[in-house]
Amino acid sequence: MIIWLNGTHGAGKTTTSRLLQPLVPQSRIFDAEKVGEVLMDIEPALPETGNFQHWPPWRPLVAETARRVLDYVGGTLIIPMTVLTKQYWQEIAADLGRHEITVHHFVLHADETTLRHRIDDDADMGPSAFRHNHVRPYIEAARSWLHDQAVVIDTTAKPADAVAREIAERLPRSNPDAAEA
Repeated sequence: MIIWLNGTHGAGKTTTSRLLQPLVPQSRIFDAEKVGEVLMDIEPALPETGNFQHWPPWRPLVAETARRVLDYVGGTLIIPMTVLTKQYWQEIAADLGRHEITVHHFVLHADETTLRHRIDDDADMGPSAFRHNHVRPYIEAARSWLHDQAVVIDTTAKPADAVAREIAERLPRSNPDAAEA
């Protein structure tokens, strides 16, 4: 099984994934951004797109890597990764579905003011124009498709440990697909 934590920068995906992992037996965190980093290290470089998610190999590589890890160790993968392009989400979800991997898709949501404040006050990353530039596309994706395809959890005023507990409580207690994944 996969627990996909979606939402834009500042919504709490990374923090929540770290707090959720101990609550979900036999779970591991898979940072799909690392797949993008591998692609960014190819020399000579792949065509410039401004975002590794735009490279066609990224989406199937994320799904295939997740599948292979689950085949190897079983259990559950927690994937904290922003995907704001509907086609990209559909490609990843379809690839995972072809392998009968159950995906629980959660969107961690916060209002725009809160997101921008969190981005500016991030002690690890510091203020980031790249992260700020994803707030408006997130708002548009949330309005047009994203919130319709996931369980939305408002993190605006909710601490990350409460968000993690809520996600854990929303998961099925007994999932036969988890043993097959």
